[in-house]
Amino acid sequence: MSVNLHNTIPNLNAFDYERHYDSHFINQQWVLVNGISKKKAIYTFRDNNVLEIERKDTTIKTSWNLSIQNIFTIETEDGTITVKAYFKDDDILVLNHQDKEEFALYINTTNYSEELNSIEDIQEYLKEKYKKKVSKVIHKHEFYYISKSKEFGPCTVEELKAKVDNDDISAYCFVRDINEDNYAKRLRIIDLVQEL
Repeated sequence: MSVNLHNTIPNLNAFDYERHYDSHFINQQWVLVNGISKKKAIYTFRDNNVLEIERKDTTIKTSWNLSIQNIFTIETEDGTITVKAYFKDDDILVLNHQDKEEFALYINTTNYSEELNSIEDIQEYLKEKYKKKVSKVIHKHEFYYISKSKEFGPCTVEELKAKVDNDDISAYCFVRDINEDNYAKRLRIIDLVQEL
């Protein structure tokens, strides 16, 4: 993975055929985020190695192949390119170009009812997506938190809220779910409390 990609989008998981192919990748509608404000494109990777690229009123059919593990070759208007596939989340796909310092970011809109046509639409989509994710996590788990460079917990969200209300800790302390081993998601107590 290029340093540029790693710095721009941390915590990527490599495409795993067993985990991702059927349930998260194939026959899904992937909206290309790069350049969406100029020209919207929807990519659909089909089972028979056909890649459909839908733009406005036209659909281009080309081909793709899985070479090894998470390396794909894709036939484009400019020729064949080789990319490595990563998932940021189940519905955020990143294809990292292997010959250039470039990557393409896609959002799976197959189960999303609104259209993504602009950067603002994408921001709203991501805001809603992570809001739902947080609210699911809130009521099911306990959290550790960092305050003054020390880790405390685990605590429920209600306990964290009480500590904030009593001015025992800051609402901006980072938290992690008890099932996670780091604070990479950058969740804060305030993010959890807003969803109560």
